[in-house]
Amino acid sequence: MHDVARLAGVSQSTVSRVLSTSTSQVPISEETRQKILNAVQELGYQPNMTARSLRTQRSQMIAIMIGDISNAFYHPIVRAIQDVARARDYDVLISNSDHVYENERRFLDTVLRRPVDGIVMAPHRLSTEELDQFILRSHIPVIALGAQVEHTLMDVVGGTSEPATYEAVAWLIQEKGHRRIGFISTIDDMPPGPARCKGYQRAMLDAGLSIEPGYILKHAFTLDGGRHAMHEYLAQPNPPTAIFGANALMAIGAISEAQALGYRVPQDFAIMGFDDIPEATIIHPHLTTVVRNLPEIGVQLAEILFERIDGEVSGPGRFFQSKWMLVERGSV
Repeated sequence: MHDVARLAGVSQSTVSRVLSTSTSQVPISEETRQKILNAVQELGYQPNMTARSLRTQRSQMIAIMIGDISNAFYHPIVRAIQDVARARDYDVLISNSDHVYENERRFLDTVLRRPVDGIVMAPHRLSTEELDQFILRSHIPVIALGAQVEHTLMDVVGGTSEPATYEAVAWLIQEKGHRRIGFISTIDDMPPGPARCKGYQRAMLDAGLSIEPGYILKHAFTLDGGRHAMHEYLAQPNPPTAIFGANALMAIGAISEAQALGYRVPQDFAIMGFDDIPEATIIHPHLTTVVRNLPEIGVQLAEILFERIDGEVSGPGRFFQSKWMLVERGSV
């Protein structure tokens, strides 16, 4: 900053006012401002963010923790958050947990060592007590994606899993005439598997239908999880005629496995999933699925976070339920 001031022929404090978000009322002419910006460009100057954060108590950084960076579900959400952050001159730190407890724990420790102004996370393994301790220790706003999080200090966006699955399974029963319906859930009761399974079970119960032994399977939240589940269904003496995957990847994996073994979708098995990802319209037939506006969710998460960062909102955590719709394609 000293070098910039010398090259521009101004004081160092004037450079600081131009380059910071200072609310100083000292007037600075456009000519002086441009001289400073030209000097910055010529010298390749970059502000020391650590020093700035000590002065402003802002790091101009937010952090995002997602469950699986290879899952296309997260891509439009993270992109939207980053777009909102960039418009506010914020950088974004992105961490991938792979749904592993140790990685989620490491993320919390990392952002305590490298302070950020706020966090968006999709926690699957952290306990309520651990989140409590982190929020009280860090004193920064944390926004969660996923209704599995129940916390009085944290804003949450989610809540579609159970009601949307209920409506989708009811549609399979009422509109498509299926009575034997299987559900591919998640291993170790990892969210959002239990909530979606509950929606499935409630829809079957309300329709007066029994759930056959072996119709609820638990597998990884991946393409391979769906493939393995489909293989198990095919080994059953009375397999379901329709299968609901707890996410789109599982459903696509089930379609792929059925076709590889010579079965037709939807003639032999109707298959649908949850959330819309690019692969849903690459697989043939295209996947029928519950759809949420993922970029809209990302914008909502970011805006809620910045409301907290900027002090526009305080007090107890809030809950925001995402909207959804069922998109019928060729797999059902």
